[in-house]
Amino acid sequence: MGQAAVRTGVSPAEYLVFERSSEMKHEYADGEIFAMSGGTAEHSLVAGNVIRELGNAVADRGCRVLTSDMRVKIPGRARYVYPDASVVCERPIFEDDKRDTLLNPRLVIEVLSESSEAYDRGDKFRQYQTIPSVLEYVLLSQTEPRIEVFTRQGDGGWLLRAYGPGERVALASLACEFDVDRTYKDVFTLK
Repeated sequence: MGQAAVRTGVSPAEYLVFERSSEMKHEYADGEIFAMSGGTAEHSLVAGNVIRELGNAVADRGCRVLTSDMRVKIPGRARYVYPDASVVCERPIFEDDKRDTLLNPRLVIEVLSESSEAYDRGDKFRQYQTIPSVLEYVLLSQTEPRIEVFTRQGDGGWLLRAYGPGERVALASLACEFDVDRTYKDVFTLK
């Protein structure tokens, strides 16, 4: 994860009690609680733009785009994470009646940062792969207009397709496309 645990020796139930009363977001991994760091303006713009683009693309498909406030549980492990966005197309399944921990995202999105890129590409991606409902994993750069889509294959492998300026991102799991240029609109003019 890259950062030091703020608490250790915590059960999943204790984590949820702690997290639901905290003003900050924390991820949980095998008894340890990790504070999530804030993002840059570029990170925020990319995340907001992709949420808008996806929301528009799936508006008539019965899918819903959820923000980084929706926690996702990793099955079979004592892990809880917060993707930058996720999409659910079936009836959402939540861990409990609090409706704040999703169990069945179809697509998960992470905006890469210098501090999280290795984790997002490595351990976090491996965790998402264990969620049977996750069919695509989308990574967005915040330093250049580049979007990577990993699509689950029938044999269990994952196929990577990268997109850049002037291209439209194709998402097989949602049967839709969205525009790279609109996703990065005004992101690099903040300086």
